[in-house]
Amino acid sequence: MVRSYPFRHQERQRCFLISNKKNDMIVKAVNGKSPSFGEDCFIAENATIVGEVSMGNQCSIWFNAVLRGDVHYIKMGDKVNVQDGAVVHCTYQKSTTTIGNNVSIGHNAIVHGCTIEDNVLIGMGAIVMDDCVVASNSIVAAGAVVTKGTVVEAGTIYAGMPAKKIKEVSSELSTGEIDRIANNYVKYSSWFK
Repeated sequence: MVRSYPFRHQERQRCFLISNKKNDMIVKAVNGKSPSFGEDCFIAENATIVGEVSMGNQCSIWFNAVLRGDVHYIKMGDKVNVQDGAVVHCTYQKSTTTIGNNVSIGHNAIVHGCTIEDNVLIGMGAIVMDDCVVASNSIVAAGAVVTKGTVVEAGTIYAGMPAKKIKEVSSELSTGEIDRIANNYVKYSSWFK
C-alpha cells in the first residue's frame, strides 16, 4: 500500500512511503527539532530520519538508510538520493552536514559532519569524515575513506584509504555516472509512489 504521509508545518509538501503496517519509517523530533521535506520525496518504510534534517525536492531515502540530525543539523538540496544502508550524521555542536543538489550517496556509505557540494557521487561503502569538503562535480570512489579535513577538489575522483586524487572527471563520466545515477534514482522512486 502506498500512501501520502502528512508532516506538520509543511504546506504543499508531500512525502511518500510504503506501508506494510508492521514496519513504518521512523520520522522523529529530537529536542524540539523535526525533519522537513520538500515536494515529491520518497522515504522507504524502514528508513530513519530524526531531528533537524531538511531536504529539498525530489529526494529519496532508501531502505535502512539513517539520517540523524540529533546532535547538529543535516541540510540537503534537491534531487539527493541516500541509498540503502547509508548513514548521514554530524558531530555534536561542531560539524554539520550539508549536501548540495544532484547528489548520490551510495549503498552503505557514511557521510559524517562534512560538506558535499553539487553534482557529486559518493560511491558504495565510501566514508567521508568530519570537516571534509567534497567540491562540485566530483566522485568519491566506492570504498574510499576521505579522512578528516580533506578537501576533494572540484571535478576530480578520489579513491583509496586514505583517499587521494587519482584523476579528473571527464565530461563523459560526469554525464554517464553523476547525472545518470541521480536521474535514475528520481525514476526509481516514482515506481514506489
